[in-house]
Amino acid sequence: MNRTYNKLSFLSLSAALFLMGCGSTALVSTPVDNIDSVPLKVAELTETEKKNWGHLDLIKDTIPGMSVDKAYDEIIKNRKGKTVVVAVLDSGMDLEHEDLKGVLWTNSDEIPNNGKDDDGNGYVDDIHGYNFLGKSYNEQLEYVRMLRLNIGDASERAEARLLLDKEYPEAVQNKQQYEQIFQVVKGADELVKNELGKETYTKKDLLSIEPKTAQMEQSVAVLTQMFTYGDSITEVLEELEEGITYFTDQANYNLNKDFNGREPVGDDPYDIDDVPYGNGNPKNMVDTESHGTHVAGIIAAKRNNGIGMNGVAKNVEIMSIRAVPNGDEYDKDIALGIRYAVDNGASIINCSFGKSFSPKAEWVYDAIKYAASKNVLIVHAAGNDGDDLEIPENRNYPNDDMDSDSEFVDNLITVGALSSSYGSKMVASFSNYGKQRVDVFAPGDAIYSTMPNSEYEFQGGTSMAAPAVAGVAALILSYYPDLSASQVKSIIMQSGLRTKTSVIVAGDETKATTFDKISKSGKMVNAYNALILADNISNGKMTLESNSK
Repeated sequence: MNRTYNKLSFLSLSAALFLMGCGSTALVSTPVDNIDSVPLKVAELTETEKKNWGHLDLIKDTIPGMSVDKAYDEIIKNRKGKTVVVAVLDSGMDLEHEDLKGVLWTNSDEIPNNGKDDDGNGYVDDIHGYNFLGKSYNEQLEYVRMLRLNIGDASERAEARLLLDKEYPEAVQNKQQYEQIFQVVKGADELVKNELGKETYTKKDLLSIEPKTAQMEQSVAVLTQMFTYGDSITEVLEELEEGITYFTDQANYNLNKDFNGREPVGDDPYDIDDVPYGNGNPKNMVDTESHGTHVAGIIAAKRNNGIGMNGVAKNVEIMSIRAVPNGDEYDKDIALGIRYAVDNGASIINCSFGKSFSPKAEWVYDAIKYAASKNVLIVHAAGNDGDDLEIPENRNYPNDDMDSDSEFVDNLITVGALSSSYGSKMVASFSNYGKQRVDVFAPGDAIYSTMPNSEYEFQGGTSMAAPAVAGVAALILSYYPDLSASQVKSIIMQSGLRTKTSVIVAGDETKATTFDKISKSGKMVNAYNALILADNISNGKMTLESNSK
């Protein structure tokens, strides 16, 4: 479950508060490979840069984006490309969003809402994709399900029991703490609003107050600290409410051993042959089920239409597959979701999810192999725990190594997340990393994208970095459709920007390393360079290196 909620940020916020007391044409462009002379950006990002930083250019803007705008301006220009279908295997998405409805994949062989499987693909009324979750939403984490259903071997269940005994009381405690913090901040906010006589105020306004009571003095101190976590107190309160929701969901559903979220679906989720189930409506059920919508916008929100934001790729059709609940996904849904995407024309599958236990991992491995046999690229998020995935206990499923030292397929690329600050803090504090088990890094922290009801919001996670890479892959295939999934993966890995910069991982200054040691490629994804290399490979001017080293 790679949710965009950043636990590390919220937990540090909690601690601080309580310490206070609360085509094929040859290209002539030259790839960029020397970036170690790039100066560190000192100035704050402008509002425009904040909303578009992942598309900017490191050399020109001193921001570690993917040079997407440069690729369009200098390489793509007015070239027409082939349409590429990208499946978003996620939580469903807002099919009516103003910036997404024009890029939806449509199954032209299916008649809408007639209750029949017109095209004979095994799925009824699947017009824009499929919903493997039916009417279910909240779910347990996989290891909690394993305990409830007595699944897995004795050692796995023992590990799961220890984990649950640790995490459940922590969730309850964090929920209570956040509720207390929220009340303290909200009370202080109301007091200061009355004192200033205004509904909104700046930090400067706050510091202009000369407290006449101990209560006001404490309120000013609390809110001054809060301004280090957001540009406004309203923003901080919203983040605290998000934290309350997160820990409430953990206590009530994700970590509740007695909860059964699968009941509305009606199938046996541990029987791969118990089909059909679900329905043909891959739309998000509720507004808070926003993850898939945000991911889809990063890949392909309609470019240059004067509204919202620009996706990385044009010439894309998004296939929505709802298979990731508010909790851990089921191996059955992921395996069948991958096969659905492959069988219905997707060339790329974005997988912004993950979990630590996978009792039916072989079903997913077989589906990944099937995708490889059909030349379909899978882009997977590395995960948001700030972990080194080379350590055996830091498992992240699905993967392309079956927990071994070698990859069993060549069509899956795993992506870590970058922040917008080039230099020591460029690796997002939440991002997992790994010399062999993470392939590349891409923009994933504070990414502006589409949300349900035609809205837009900043979210962060490797969940945001993966679709950025899926977008670059779609760009490559749009103009060089002769390339294989394996070649596209290699092009993305080999064309990225390399740096000798020392970086901090997991937000821990004691964990400093060099950027080349936290992923297999040692590189940041770069769309501009990728298109140049793709052109050279497609035209036989160059050959690709092996990714196995």
